[in-house]
Amino acid sequence: MKFICLISTGIDSPVATYLMSRYGDAILVHSSNYPFVSRDTSQIAEMIARRLREVTRKAMRLYILPHGIALSEIKKSCEERLTCVLCKRMMLRYGRYIAEMEKGDAIVTGESLGQVASQTLNNIFVEQYNLKFPVIRPLIGMDKEEIIRIAREIGTYDLSMEGNITCEAVPRKPATRANLSKVLEEEEKLSVKSLIRRIIDEAKVLDL
Repeated sequence: MKFICLISTGIDSPVATYLMSRYGDAILVHSSNYPFVSRDTSQIAEMIARRLREVTRKAMRLYILPHGIALSEIKKSCEERLTCVLCKRMMLRYGRYIAEMEKGDAIVTGESLGQVASQTLNNIFVEQYNLKFPVIRPLIGMDKEEIIRIAREIGTYDLSMEGNITCEAVPRKPATRANLSKVLEEEEKLSVKSLIRRIIDEAKVLDL
């Protein structure tokens, strides 16, 4: 099997990628939030990817996407409290698009239930709505200490702590129970297909 792994510079998603790599090959997709973060996270994402390559002993491909382009449009056009949900819907679409290109079987994400606003059960449902593609969440029932333990064991924890950069696009009061109809209505304000094509076209691709 081939998994399209959405990977941030945080602690969770590298652990999710590591766990699923035992069952197949991994294509890594990093969505850079620059300029909504104080510095570009691409280099840290690449270091995490190379560490995962070492620990899994499997070749990996890394896509680094200029997601800040889409995030700028979301911030400019859409209701602020829905920013995180709309952001995650775009990231899942990137995964779906790259899965078609790479003949992937499923998308892998690092959510564990209820840790942050975008990971409530309600929001997870809304974020995945109409994706029409499998999404695997290997950490969904784990608590943070379990995830940190694995991150330390595989050597990604310190790298993730270096990449622990606050995203300035996060609203002060993010929606924790996003209304699906409202999210779809706000999404109509975006040129979703053209944004995805542009962002994928401008991706940096590395074979590790």
